[in-house]
Amino acid sequence: MELLRIVLQVVVGLGILNVWLLRANQSTGYRGGEAKSLKEEFATYGLPVWFFYLVGILKIACALALLVGIWFPILVIPGAFGLAVLMAGAFTMHLKVKDPFKKTWPSLAMLGLSLLIAAL
Repeated sequence: MELLRIVLQVVVGLGILNVWLLRANQSTGYRGGEAKSLKEEFATYGLPVWFFYLVGILKIACALALLVGIWFPILVIPGAFGLAVLMAGAFTMHLKVKDPFKKTWPSLAMLGLSLLIAAL
């Protein structure tokens, strides 16, 4: 079970860092509405630009907590629950703008994986 938890921590942690640090300004098929970047996606949801930065800082911090948690397990639960809350918010925003399931499922998957990490 510990190996599974560590693998999930790496997958989720690196996945979040990829989205927020490497692909934030790139268009993907998963962006909300017709957005071409993460900042545009937040605008699509009707959220202020400061909220984009706040969520970004929180998601990066939680992702790092999961990765560093491999060596310092006390960080895993806060990181996993923090991401679960943020992913529940992301899922809600996708529903708000009536995105198709193709755009919604990644947030739902990350929510589920975050909760699974916390449970393990």
